[in-house]
Amino acid sequence: MAKRFPSSSHLTGGFAPLRMECDAPDLEVEGEIPRDLAGTFYRNGANPQFAPRGQDHWFAGDGMIHAFHIDSGRVAYRNRWVRTVKWKLEHEAGEALFAPFDPMRSDPSVMGVETDGLANTNIVWHAGRLMALEEAHAPFELDPDSLESIGPWTFGGKLTGPMTAHPKIDAETGEMLFFGYNADGQISEHMSFHVVDRSGKLLRSEHFKAPYAAMVHDFMVTRDHIIFPIMPLTGSMQRAMSGAPVYAWEPEKGNHIGIMPRRGSVEDIRWFRGGASYVFHPMNAHSNGDTVTCDVCEFEQAPLFPLPDGTPGDPGKAIPRLTRWTFDLARNSSDYKSERLNDIACEFPRLDERRTGLDYRYGFFACDTQPAFKIGGFNGIGRIDHTTGKLDIYDVGAGCATNEPIFVPKSADAPEGVGYVLANVYDDNRKASHLVILDAENVADGPLATAYLDHRVPFGFHGNWKPADPERA
Repeated sequence: MAKRFPSSSHLTGGFAPLRMECDAPDLEVEGEIPRDLAGTFYRNGANPQFAPRGQDHWFAGDGMIHAFHIDSGRVAYRNRWVRTVKWKLEHEAGEALFAPFDPMRSDPSVMGVETDGLANTNIVWHAGRLMALEEAHAPFELDPDSLESIGPWTFGGKLTGPMTAHPKIDAETGEMLFFGYNADGQISEHMSFHVVDRSGKLLRSEHFKAPYAAMVHDFMVTRDHIIFPIMPLTGSMQRAMSGAPVYAWEPEKGNHIGIMPRRGSVEDIRWFRGGASYVFHPMNAHSNGDTVTCDVCEFEQAPLFPLPDGTPGDPGKAIPRLTRWTFDLARNSSDYKSERLNDIACEFPRLDERRTGLDYRYGFFACDTQPAFKIGGFNGIGRIDHTTGKLDIYDVGAGCATNEPIFVPKSADAPEGVGYVLANVYDDNRKASHLVILDAENVADGPLATAYLDHRVPFGFHGNWKPADPERA
């Protein structure tokens, strides 16, 4: 029998799990949805099926996909859990059996069971496959229309080890580039790098060792370089087995940023050193000769994780701000320049993905203009112009909070930044969520259209857009 969820901060309010799967074929819409906006906006996030056992953590819930299909000015909605091994076993048992961040608390019946992950962090469309991602396992394939679970996808059996939740798709070549950490199946410094071509064929796999074992959530690519940020949110199974946190903040280790020539190999990685900071998500990176520029949402101290002895970190240092790292590859030095671009608290940065790895002008993010920064709930959607430095913000409204916005170009050949910004907003006044569609050039003007749900989309992680089939465009 299902148990009541505890009243922890990541299981109540806008974080509260949605305990149903449903279809809503025609949402109420306020305003007018642009007729040239046709496709599906997919969202993924941690949505535990049952009350957790052991340590409760936002990252540990089951993956649930929310799909907003937009066509001819109408919006249809569907949500489904990803049917992982964990989800199926717990569904049969009627209770949580696994404790992902506290494995010693897992039920004895599942000790030693090999799972296919949580599939709860991101969802991407590439080479005709819809893949739910996290960072400790292979992708999990879903049917793009029904959201029916198909199962783990290992690129025809060629992928061994995990895949990041944040692959990069090169708009020029159609390649998907990605990495894995803990690549040897244990918490370790072992990492991997892979390249998949536009048809979905795994072309390249290499392995290397990072300076230390760490949670490496994301990375960056440019036309000429791959950037691996190793930051001191360290992992230690020995620490976990002693009852201490498996992941913890160890700032004395400092940052190690590895830069690899894209046409080279892991043997050519050059490591740069800097003071401790943490980045979950970069906005973009680009190369100009020997200069590599990376724009990131940087924390002074990693949020959501404690110090090695289990004591909490300093929340005043866990505020992300848009920061630019600049690396001069021509210098015989291992340091790099760090420059804050804006003081606003911001996370979940995105861009016009057609400029991934290239020089770019516009970025988008969730932001917070209130004094107290809140992980998971932001009161604004921002657009920054890197040429002028101008920041435009749409305030999502009293009692409302948003997560990651995504950009959708108006057409395949539209200029950079011309299109739409889509985001889910939770309205605590209604205890339900809605989808906003903004003009990407005028985000501060508010929604062109709003599509209303009768339930919440819990604060989650990432989403992406799949355009309508050419025949239906």
